[in-house]
Amino acid sequence: MTDELGVLLRQLRKRARLTQEQLAERSTVSVRTIRRLETGRSTDHRLRTLHLLADALEVGTEERRQLTDTLDRAQQVAVVEPPGPAPITPTEPPAGGLADAAASLAREVRRRWQREEGHRRVHDPFPLPVRWQPVPAELMDRPENIQRLQPGATPQGLDLSGDLRSVVETYRSIASGRLVILGRAGSGKSVLAIKFALGLLAAPAAPARVPVIFSIGSWDPTTTTLRDLLVDRLLRDHPHLARRVPSGSTLAAALVDADLILPVLDGFDEIAEALRAVALETLNAFSLPLVLTSRRDEYARAVRAVHAPLVWAAGIELTDLTVEDLAAYLPRTDRLAAHGGAGGGAGLWDAVLEQLRVCDASASTQLAEVLRTPLMVILARTMYSEAPGKDPAELLDTARFPTASRLEEHLLAGFVPTVYRRRAPERLDAGRGQRNRDPDQTQRWLGYLAHTLTQGTHHQQDLAWWRLGQNLRVSTRVLHTALVSALCMAMATWLVQLLTTASGYGEPAGLGPSLLYGVLVGVFSGAAFGLTYFVLAVFGRTTAVPSRVRLRLSAADRRAGRNEPLRAFFTRFRFMLLGGSALGIGYSWAVTLMSVLYSQLPLSHTELMKIVLINTLLYGLIIGLTAGLIFGILAAFEAPMDITAAATPIRLLSVNRTTVRRQLLVLVPALGLGYVLCGYAVVHLFQGLLGTLLWPMQGAVLVGAVGGLGGATSYVLAFTAWGQWLTLSRIWLPMTRRLPWDTAAFLEDAYQRGVLRQAGAVYQFRHIRLQRHLAQSYRHRHTDRTSDDTGQTR
Repeated sequence: MTDELGVLLRQLRKRARLTQEQLAERSTVSVRTIRRLETGRSTDHRLRTLHLLADALEVGTEERRQLTDTLDRAQQVAVVEPPGPAPITPTEPPAGGLADAAASLAREVRRRWQREEGHRRVHDPFPLPVRWQPVPAELMDRPENIQRLQPGATPQGLDLSGDLRSVVETYRSIASGRLVILGRAGSGKSVLAIKFALGLLAAPAAPARVPVIFSIGSWDPTTTTLRDLLVDRLLRDHPHLARRVPSGSTLAAALVDADLILPVLDGFDEIAEALRAVALETLNAFSLPLVLTSRRDEYARAVRAVHAPLVWAAGIELTDLTVEDLAAYLPRTDRLAAHGGAGGGAGLWDAVLEQLRVCDASASTQLAEVLRTPLMVILARTMYSEAPGKDPAELLDTARFPTASRLEEHLLAGFVPTVYRRRAPERLDAGRGQRNRDPDQTQRWLGYLAHTLTQGTHHQQDLAWWRLGQNLRVSTRVLHTALVSALCMAMATWLVQLLTTASGYGEPAGLGPSLLYGVLVGVFSGAAFGLTYFVLAVFGRTTAVPSRVRLRLSAADRRAGRNEPLRAFFTRFRFMLLGGSALGIGYSWAVTLMSVLYSQLPLSHTELMKIVLINTLLYGLIIGLTAGLIFGILAAFEAPMDITAAATPIRLLSVNRTTVRRQLLVLVPALGLGYVLCGYAVVHLFQGLLGTLLWPMQGAVLVGAVGGLGGATSYVLAFTAWGQWLTLSRIWLPMTRRLPWDTAAFLEDAYQRGVLRQAGAVYQFRHIRLQRHLAQSYRHRHTDRTSDDTGQTR
């Protein structure tokens, strides 16, 4: 019956002359669901899904009834013959292109998380023991559902106890392939997720699905589907997956739709509280295998709100570290202990561990409570084992630390100063020593970064270099755009005047008029660019993202997605027409004002107004149409960059800088020539309608030169991701002491020291608790400047 339904649905789609992707776009049903319905592999028959497809296909009453009747028969058969256990492997082997892409992605993921393990020093001196036990029954699905059993079958007992070494075996024992990992803050959930991904990838047999870790703290399930979230993150962290496949979709989308990705969703508890129940419902609407991590209380509240746990999912909860664990671990982190004699000298942690073993006082009980999670143990190790002269016995001082919360804050507060303590320069591979930075300044800079991530309704974790400037007020960003554009247009005007005068192409206008002309062009053009940016900000179109493109010239690269270049052209044309028109209007006012100030011809008010209106119309059309056409054509000839551009933040910044330079080299002559040719076309079109119009070659070339050089530079510096990074993150924010001048080196240094971690193309703070502590400390220290830092930025 499922085959009959699939045949009927496929016939209706072909009659409507729609591809699966086009039908998915019309119906809001995922391509994966449509493909599974048409091939008869879907066991999840929903009447609402069928009605959405019928509406998109515009079928008649009789055909709709035929679809529902076929669905009814399929559901009846499903009741009699229920499906067996859901396979953890794809039902079909992937095609050659997808198999290669999946293998390449697996290699990238493995390299990335092996490097991250090294930076986290997970194996130094050995991994802290992470153990787990089954969660309470109300927080996971019924055993027969987890094991995907047929009605009447007796479920077998699941062994959901283990430690870090057995995480892959535990997961493989779950027939549904769905696992929830719960634990308190800092209990090692993220480390366990990394160990799981690496363990699965290190297995002798290649995993059927590539485990990819996705941080979902910023996910808004009301606006972004789970599929779109996975695809977007894959495209961000692995830019080569933006390449198109024959069906027209990206490689990232194809991998997700083909069930070749095993999502490891890290940080369910970091989703906004009001959205967690919606997120859980969204996850329950999908049957794909996945791993989900969360703090227990937040997950339990979402389960109670939805009246169901994650369906088909088993659950484990990480247990606390014991005093025996601390006694085995902390002494081995003390590399400064004495080693002479038979018994050796007293170790740094001996006195503290002795008190913890006895545990007969409130101080030792409190410290044991704090050091029950790997996060706090690592912080304590960093502050005392790695910082000479500090005695961990102060952790037992109840007068200084009367509560466990105060003790945790002490460990969090001491982490950054400890890792940034002054030390002898250490030469790196590049031949440069690690720079010593002032701990107080560093804490202020890191605090500002953490503060920007905790603004707005939804707290963020991803620290993206291209979004640092977006955390400023809209008014500040508009002013920045206006100033940068004004400077670019003024400099372009003065440079063109200087070259034309030096070459004898134009008549000398004098120093005063030349300077004034450049100032007027800059002021009016800057105001026009600022107004354009403000309009785009109102419509939420101001976020520039790194350009992951190169010029695509071969026809073979354009076979997939034939409508994509046309769509890209019109999208870019629309916005650049607005910006170019605003620039043309500003330029026309500058020209008119110069004519009024230095023209010897007596003009009446009526004649002057007529000239102003005609110049505004013509320059607006000429520059607007030219900008729209040039940028639209450039967008149509773009394609993803290849796999050699590795998606690390610094590498992505370098690649984007190169791309922007190439764009500038193309845009300057293209815009200049476009202004000349478009000017002739517009003047010819309106000749006679607006009187006698002139577009002399000399003036056209000058306008083209100024517009091409100034307009292209303004666009690059004010509207591209790298330009905003340069002018805001490298100049404006350092000038206001919110970031250092060497911002990129500072972020990379923080990563090398273990304060930040890399998650593909973005940085993240090592732990969400560290991020929140730094943000809170920054707000306490800068309460008078908080509103100026980020104001209402979103």
